[in-house]
Amino acid sequence: MIKEIKLANPRGFCAGVDRAIDIVNKALDIYGAPVYVKHEVVHNKVVVNDLKKRGAIFVENINEIPDESLVIFSAHGVSSEVEETTKSRNLNYFDATCPLVTKVHMEVIKHAKANKDIILIGHEGHPEVEGTMGRHINSKYSSIYLVQNEKDAKNIEIKNEKNLALVTQTTLSVDETKSIIKILKNRFPTIIIPKKDDICYATQNRQDAVKQLALESDYLIVVGSKNSSNSNRLKELAEKCGCKSILIDEFSDLDLEDISTYSNISITAGASAPESRVIEIAESIKEYIGAKIIEHGEDKENIYFKLPAELR
Repeated sequence: MIKEIKLANPRGFCAGVDRAIDIVNKALDIYGAPVYVKHEVVHNKVVVNDLKKRGAIFVENINEIPDESLVIFSAHGVSSEVEETTKSRNLNYFDATCPLVTKVHMEVIKHAKANKDIILIGHEGHPEVEGTMGRHINSKYSSIYLVQNEKDAKNIEIKNEKNLALVTQTTLSVDETKSIIKILKNRFPTIIIPKKDDICYATQNRQDAVKQLALESDYLIVVGSKNSSNSNRLKELAEKCGCKSILIDEFSDLDLEDISTYSNISITAGASAPESRVIEIAESIKEYIGAKIIEHGEDKENIYFKLPAELR
């Protein structure tokens, strides 16, 4: 029997990641190296290493950046404090925050100004969550709470239960988030839920594609870095659907003896993983096990986010 390697559609870069990488590259083209970036611009080892070679310097603290430098905020977004510090130092900056993350920031600011308490569903320590929590600037009349899982949702104590709103990290598991929201709605019936999901379209679409592929595959490979939230969610989802799964950055991360035992292998990629790496891995597996590569599903994504005017 001929072995098959199915490539998920859609996969890989989303519009927010495309925009963030473009911002760093265009800034390097126009202003020259070095360009400083607050945190990894996207969570992908290949992308970050390529940008480092071009002259991007990644830092965790704005105070590490020399005066009169150019700084770029990562796609994950930053807190109000980071933005204000950048302005107070008169550093030139471009904001590569994904517009869908910015939308969540604006929701937090709006709810805080309305003196509402806010629940943020997300993962503690993730830079997007730190940036979103850091947009809450009305601690006198409003509080923000982090809920990470169903247990938190069942146990969290809220000061102002009758005046409560909800936001979420953009890269969560769609199914898990629905379960958490259901618990919160049962506990706090008047909680304000976003009219449109905060979880981004790309996260949703890639998870839908994986659900289908996991039913048709023996083994599913997710191309992405270990610190990529949306890539980890794809691996977890495949496993919940009963399909063995692995998260890798490159072909050398695979156990070739193990992979040769499977007939139906599928490959997807997190929203920050480059297509070139997906094809390189697929072609290497094809050569090793003698398989044919098949595109699975359709990529109907056509969303584009504009670059800042100065970089167009």
